[in-house]
Amino acid sequence: MANHDPISDMLTRIRNASEKRHETTKIPASRMTRSIAKVLQQEGFISEITEQGEGVRTELVLALKYSGKHRLPTIRSMQRVSKPGLRIYKNTRGLPKVLGGLGVAIISTSKGVMSDRDARREGVGGEVLCYVY
Repeated sequence: MANHDPISDMLTRIRNASEKRHETTKIPASRMTRSIAKVLQQEGFISEITEQGEGVRTELVLALKYSGKHRLPTIRSMQRVSKPGLRIYKNTRGLPKVLGGLGVAIISTSKGVMSDRDARREGVGGEVLCYVY
């Protein structure tokens, strides 16, 4: 079955796996999902990214991070902002700060997918894909 919003699908898979305390989760691979996974890894929300399969069946395997004795998920919330029916674009000055800078907004810019901090540093705006905290 065709997936019309692969970013929402990715966020939902990660959210569900972390709620159930799974060690890893599998996501269909694409350039966009790889880029978002790299940003999540750079920001410390996931520990490792590996690829499985070949060709069209390639999947990303994300190793999720937990903290503390009770294994609390590092990712507390993931929200999709820009949806296929309503795209949200922000310029450099309008980029959101998630939880006053404690969270991360993932932005798709002309220079690639990056966090809101990196986009401010580069001086570029773009489509606000999601909030992670």
